[in-house]
Amino acid sequence: MKENREMPSSEEDRSQFVKNSVLYKEFLAERAEILKHKWIESEKAGKDIGFEKALLDWIVKHRSSWREKRMREAKTEVK
Repeated sequence: MKENREMPSSEEDRSQFVKNSVLYKEFLAERAEILKHKWIESEKAGKDIGFEKALLDWIVKHRSSWREKRMREAKTEVK
């Protein structure tokens, strides 16, 4: 049987592999934006609006432009 050399073997190695992945880093960046949006909107409302409401509001109002900006920034970093 051929061994898959791309996937780490130990649980710790797999965890580190995930943490270093682009997908995980994008998830963390998006989560940070949602939490920032939650804080701003909660301040405006004078109470905690909750993560789910902030998430849905951020997706509707900001996600597409945020992603476009991230893609533009990534392209300029590569050059």
